[in-house]
Amino acid sequence: MHQGKWPAALAATGLIGPRMMGLLLFLKGALRCSYSALEEFLDHVLGFKVCRGYLAKVMVRGSQALESPVEELRSLLPTQRWLNVDETGHKEKGQGMWTWCFRARHFVLFSIQVSRGSEVLLEFLGAEFNGVLGCDYFSAYRKFMGQMNGSVQFCLAHLIRDLKFLVDHPDPVMPLYAQPILQAVRRMFHLIHQQVEQPREDFQSRLERCQQRIIALAVDTTGLSPIEWYVAEHYPEVFNMAVRFRKHGAAYFTFITTPEIGPTNNAAEQALRFVVMDRRATQGTRSPKGRTFCERIWTVVGTCRMNKRSIFDYLCEAVTAWSNGLPAPSLLPANTS
Repeated sequence: MHQGKWPAALAATGLIGPRMMGLLLFLKGALRCSYSALEEFLDHVLGFKVCRGYLAKVMVRGSQALESPVEELRSLLPTQRWLNVDETGHKEKGQGMWTWCFRARHFVLFSIQVSRGSEVLLEFLGAEFNGVLGCDYFSAYRKFMGQMNGSVQFCLAHLIRDLKFLVDHPDPVMPLYAQPILQAVRRMFHLIHQQVEQPREDFQSRLERCQQRIIALAVDTTGLSPIEWYVAEHYPEVFNMAVRFRKHGAAYFTFITTPEIGPTNNAAEQALRFVVMDRRATQGTRSPKGRTFCERIWTVVGTCRMNKRSIFDYLCEAVTAWSNGLPAPSLLPANTS
């Protein structure tokens, strides 16, 4: 008796070849097509009838092809000089979860976690993280700030939003405290934008003077009352802002001494944008396999877009290598140091 063996690529990808699998991954991951839309596309355009259940299996197999390059990025997170981090809500069968976004210079990594706490940061970055972490003022980041070796850049855009809340507060006393701080922050951003157009040698010293001015205004609540407990009782929002700057005021100005990190967390928020759009279109995930697929395909899509790399070409290369038992190509640019 003679018994043949399936070719390795065919055994791995099944009835759909590597290039077709790459196309389906691209349509599902980058263009947010539903399984029904994929089924209709294959039927009406290519004359290829495939049920939605089989397409779901294709995505699971394709996710396996992306495992090693995504894990490579995860292993590099603790070694980064700077990272921007943000999180957004995620649903899995109605259960509330969180999609974490880690934005580095050359890549972005997504992970869906049950927790929004600092333990996620410890798991991915470790207490030995010695870089600069760009983030908002959420409690998890403040807790991790005391557990790691690096420093933090709190988002100034979020600070402006909090100050605007106090400026627009119906109590007429609140703006007396917040308005001067908001004007000082705006002057600092004007200085930054002016430096781009007309560079000045004393830019660093001018930034430091802005920092000192903002912190001095923020910690001083005597304009409302010289008695601190009175401010805490009658104007808790103002008191909390003053305490924030007494404890972490310098962390809003890390960008002055570390130019690689920006004064805002826009880098992470922009990277999360297409994930939020995907969440609205798909309404979340249904299983751990779907969660893993989303983490990996979002990481590939986000990283390829950052580096102006063809998402479709990369997916085809990764699936072809995986189906032949070869290592998948790296997601990092070739010139990454």
